[in-house]
Amino acid sequence: MGVLSLAADLRNRWLLRAFVRRGLKLGRDVRIMGKPDFGGEPYLITIGDHVTVSTHVEFVTHDGATWVFRDRPEYEGLQRFGAIEIGNNCFIGTRSIILPGVRIGDNCVVGAGSVVTRSVPKDTVVAGVPAHVICTYDEYVQRTAPRCRYFPPEVADDPDRLREALLETPLDAATDEVAGERVNW
Repeated sequence: MGVLSLAADLRNRWLLRAFVRRGLKLGRDVRIMGKPDFGGEPYLITIGDHVTVSTHVEFVTHDGATWVFRDRPEYEGLQRFGAIEIGNNCFIGTRSIILPGVRIGDNCVVGAGSVVTRSVPKDTVVAGVPAHVICTYDEYVQRTAPRCRYFPPEVADDPDRLREALLETPLDAATDEVAGERVNW
């Protein structure tokens, strides 16, 4: 790990601790990758157990657009806030945006770059702008597991050994084939 990446990692850990001090609620076995944005009201965000939040995910707990009408006398002082809750065993993909009032149920995957405008029921995979249902959790497991490759812990936990293992054999997943058949996603 280079000096710059070490410095970035330390900065990200410091920022995460600051969000927790400001009320961000994290369950057990939560992986926060890179630098997600927990916004101005981290105390409105709850993340369950065994969750991965990828880099550059944005949690938006307020609707700043109400600014355009708050100066009208009948709407003076109105603001919209909404809690965000992520259930257990979830994965939130890179650069996703979670909007106010959204609850993501247990066993959910949010695809990279998604904008989640509505709550997501448990056991669901969503993606897109706005996010929509792609498949169930079980269908995702059935489609994806055969395309995965096992690495023993001593390889998976060592970046140099993992790099060597990945480069020495072709990655079947890149071909979108499982057991010689084309996979239609």
